[in-house]
Amino acid sequence: NPGWNPSSVLRYSWLEYTDSDDSPEKVCNCSAILQGEREALEQAKLLTITKDFHKSVHIPDEHYVNATEDCSAFKLRRKYLTSPLSQEEEDFPLAYSMVVHHKVQSFERLLRAIYAPQNIYCVHVDKKAKSSVLFAIWAITDCFPNIFLVSQPVDVVYAAWSRVQADLNCLADLYNSSTQWKYVINLCGQDFPLKTNLEIVRTLRSLRGGNSLESEEIPAGKVWRVTNSHKIIDGGIQGTGKAKEPPPFNITIMSGNAYFVVSRGFIRSVLEDRRVLALMEWFKDTYSPDEFLWATIQRMPGVPGSTWPHRKYDMSDVNAIARLVKWQWHEGSQDSPDAVYPECHGSHVREICVNGAGDLQWMLKQHHLFANKFDIDTEPRCCLLFGEISKKKGTVWSTIDILEV
Repeated sequence: NPGWNPSSVLRYSWLEYTDSDDSPEKVCNCSAILQGEREALEQAKLLTITKDFHKSVHIPDEHYVNATEDCSAFKLRRKYLTSPLSQEEEDFPLAYSMVVHHKVQSFERLLRAIYAPQNIYCVHVDKKAKSSVLFAIWAITDCFPNIFLVSQPVDVVYAAWSRVQADLNCLADLYNSSTQWKYVINLCGQDFPLKTNLEIVRTLRSLRGGNSLESEEIPAGKVWRVTNSHKIIDGGIQGTGKAKEPPPFNITIMSGNAYFVVSRGFIRSVLEDRRVLALMEWFKDTYSPDEFLWATIQRMPGVPGSTWPHRKYDMSDVNAIARLVKWQWHEGSQDSPDAVYPECHGSHVREICVNGAGDLQWMLKQHHLFANKFDIDTEPRCCLLFGEISKKKGTVWSTIDILEV
């Protein structure tokens, strides 16, 4: 129960989006872009600064309320899978925790790309999200028996415990569901898959019960985040000036990020292990606990799929498969001893690369299951999301078929 009455959704007139022959995105040559051809890349880059691109039509939230009145038609039009593509995939169901707060259009594209009927999906919509966002996402999820809104949504504050709580609430709902999923992956609205469901299943099978997430020694510049107490003031997180007590059970705090690929057993420990429960309570007044909690649990003895706390078992985000992210200070040329990956061809938000067309060829060579960040407001959709814009009776629908160009 998301805490609102769907019968209160207003009725909107049907919205159609025409795509004229001179659409600004028509110049995208996705095949050439994925091959790294310079002319195609330059053309796509120039497109992002044109007035026509910035005036291009974006699907409003209200559209999805109308589009999903007939769920069968919606799923057919958007090409959602209606049956597993293989026995191998059917026998290895996955779970997803999806935390979103805006851009329904991006959420639906992501959902469409990762959807399979044997999997299960929990969607957490931020309590402070616009009502149009909540209504639209509810309308979409209500069309599928294996997709649901989280039972306890929270007001997410950047870098505060509530970001972890949003995932935790979905993880609890997923664990208590009837689907006996094998692994769970957490996502945000600006992620997109680099692998098909079958490729993901085969990769996770190869883990043999292990987990894959960043878990390393805390950098000196981040120690203050877990040694000083913080609290939320006026909608933001601030330090209290008080030092924290040492963590419970003499647990070694590790550094990582918000993204994980973990087994069902790992989640059982998160929800039931008294050491983990005490650790989570300790983390609640730290800064950006999502960058430390999962990494720390992964190194705790007895947690299914965990590894030893010794530094030889450290895993960086580059080696983990959970998420491919380019941090601005790690970018550079391959001959630079300090560079971890090539320069961003898009833009930067909070020092993270918002991937552009020029990043795609490199990304597709990596072993990660997902990449972050993507933004349809700043890059050509036909290239950014590995799909093409197709015309159906004058209405624009994105096929978003991964690697289908």
